[in-house]
Amino acid sequence: MGVIVAVCGLPGSGKSYFAARLAERLDAVYLSSDRVRREMFTRRTYSDDEKMDVYRELIHRARETPTRSIVFDATFFRRDIRTMFQEAFPRMVWIEVTADAEIIRSRLAKPRVDSEADLSVHQLIRSQWEPLEGDFLTLQSTSDNIDDMLDRALQYLGHDR
Repeated sequence: MGVIVAVCGLPGSGKSYFAARLAERLDAVYLSSDRVRREMFTRRTYSDDEKMDVYRELIHRARETPTRSIVFDATFFRRDIRTMFQEAFPRMVWIEVTADAEIIRSRLAKPRVDSEADLSVHQLIRSQWEPLEGDFLTLQSTSDNIDDMLDRALQYLGHDR
C-alpha cells in the first residue's frame, strides 16, 4: 500500500480544498467524509451514529484499495475516531489544517459543493474538538497559499514535488 494521509480540521479550515489537491499530487484515492455522507444518507442528521457510520465506511472503502495511496478528508475531531483509523492504518500520517476565524467565516458563508456545514456547525465541532497528539503536521490555510501548503505536505511525506 502507498502512503495513507488523514487530513483533519474544523469546517471552513480549507481541509477539503487542500486534501483534494494533495490526493491529485500523490495520485492517491481521495476519500471525503462529506461525499460519503451524501452517498449514504438522503436526509443527513449529523448524529453521532451517522458520523460513526460514515467513518466506518471510509475505512471500508480504503481497505478496498490496498495498493493505492489514500488521502482521507474529514474533521477527525475526536480521539476515539482518530484511534479507530490509526488502528486500521498504523502508518497513517496526520495533517491538520487550520485557518483564521475571519477566513473561516467567509468560507462558511458561501455554498460549497459537498459540505453543508455552516458557522453553527463549525462552532459546535470546535467546542467538541480534542487536540491531536503525537506526530502531525499543522498547515495554516490562507486565501492564497495552497501551493506552499502542498509543498510543505509533500516534503513532510518525503515526496518530491
